[in-house]
Amino acid sequence: MADSVGLPTERLLLRRLTPADLDQLAALHGDAAVMRFIDDGRPVPRERVARETLPGLLAEYDRLPEGMGCWAAEETRGGAFLGWFSLRPAASLGLRTGPDGGIELGYRLRRAVWGRGYATEGARALVRRAFAELGVERLVATTMTVNTGSRRVLERAGLRLVRTFFEEWPDPIEGAEHGDVEYALTRDEWSARG
Repeated sequence: MADSVGLPTERLLLRRLTPADLDQLAALHGDAAVMRFIDDGRPVPRERVARETLPGLLAEYDRLPEGMGCWAAEETRGGAFLGWFSLRPAASLGLRTGPDGGIELGYRLRRAVWGRGYATEGARALVRRAFAELGVERLVATTMTVNTGSRRVLERAGLRLVRTFFEEWPDPIEGAEHGDVEYALTRDEWSARG
C-alpha cells in the first residue's frame, strides 16, 4: 500500500498530514468560501484547528485501518498544499453508520485551485484505493443539494446519486431547505466499469 510514501496521481501527491501542516490546514478551514457548504457554514478559528481538528485527524492514523484517514494533497511539482482528501467509516449526518454504512469519501481544497480538476483527480484516486486496495464494498459521500461543484466531482469520480434527504440542523445555513444528497458506488458497480 502507498501510505508510507504517499499516493501519487498525475498532478497530486496524497500524503499523511503532519503537525507541520497546521498553518495550511488553518488557512483552509478558515476560508469562508471553502466552508460555505460544510457544517455550520462558518470558517473554523485557527485555535480550534490547532486544538481539535489537526490532532483529531492525526489520531485517525492509529485508530483507522491502514489506508484510511485524511491525506494532505500537494501538487506533484512544487509541493504546494492544495487541501485534503479522506476515506473513513461513514459518519456524516444523514448517512448510515456502522458496518453497513460504507466508507465515506471526503475532500476539501483551497479556493485558489477550484476548477482545475484536482478534486476529481484526488477523488478518483481514493475510489481506486477503496476498491482495489482496501476491499471496500460500498463507498458513499454526501453534500448539500445546492453544492453543484461537489456534486459534479462525485459524479466524475464515478459515484451516483442515490437519494436526497433532509436533516434538522441546529443552525441551518442558506440552501439547507433543499436538503442534502447521498452519492454511492459499490464494488460490483466499480468492477463492472472495468
